Amino acid sequence: MPINIKSNLPAREILENENIFVMDEIRSEHQDIRPIEIGILNLMPLKEDNELQTLRSLSNTPLQVNITFLTVSSHESAHASQKHLEQFYVTLDEIRDRNLDGLIITGAPVEQMNFEEVDYWEELCEIMDWAREHVTSTLHVCWGAQAGLYHYYGIHKHQMDRKVFGVYEHHVENRKIPLVRGFDDYFMAPHSRHTEMSRADIEAVPELTVLAESEEAGVFLVIDNDGRKIFLMGHPEYDRLTLHKEYMRDKEKGLPIEVPVNYYPNDDYTKKPRLQWRSHGNILYSNWLNYYVYQQTPYEYIVNPYK
Repeated sequence: MPINIKSNLPAREILENENIFVMDEIRSEHQDIRPIEIGILNLMPLKEDNELQTLRSLSNTPLQVNITFLTVSSHESAHASQKHLEQFYVTLDEIRDRNLDGLIITGAPVEQMNFEEVDYWEELCEIMDWAREHVTSTLHVCWGAQAGLYHYYGIHKHQMDRKVFGVYEHHVENRKIPLVRGFDDYFMAPHSRHTEMSRADIEAVPELTVLAESEEAGVFLVIDNDGRKIFLMGHPEYDRLTLHKEYMRDKEKGLPIEVPVNYYPNDDYTKKPRLQWRSHGNILYSNWLNYYVYQQTPYEYIVNPYK
């Protein structure tokens, strides 16, 4: 089934060229089906890149998915045009009385700042609190995962000695939990961050369970007891060249950046990077949509169903 997006969203043409079934809002109105309503709070500076990557990750499911892009009103984006935001994005105030089946809160390049120093922190907290009553399941990604763990449980992030940057091997734990159903024992996933959350701090919270971890990159996937809050520390949505673009950007700026781990053949940045995480990334997003969104949301979504 298709992803439903606005007909003139720039990512649409690229997705169609990849044979991903997309549908505009006009056609979707004539479908006799209850689609899943997914919000994407896009905090990344390069909005269109993240739109494409996240939509691609959500496309490998038989479910019909309606997409609503959200932005914060308390921050002015330096890299996204105001026209693009006005045309394709909404704020919390515009959907406050709605319910969403699922919400994705993306990462953001602010991880080395204290949470309270981020100019939109209060608004983000308001969105996370709103999601408790209006969203069936929320998937927090990278810095969004750190922000969620801090806001909900008071878990602090820790600065690392060196940046976790590259594609790392992870092992699955608690295999019976549906979010990791279909995973191999070991799988690869990209990371790009300077901070981490301690496993000991996470395990000190009874309602949280670690589902996957990397010996080198640390905790990767965490879930709460009822699956309404999921925390993903890496970036399985990244495309083949995302880490390459980041590496070349920092290299050209003269910043201290090392070659991404397990990424280029023979660590040669002039060679085509290996794409070795897409299958598990697709499984992860499909499992989330199926087991924690679709199967948990009533057909007629009532207001505050969890009160």
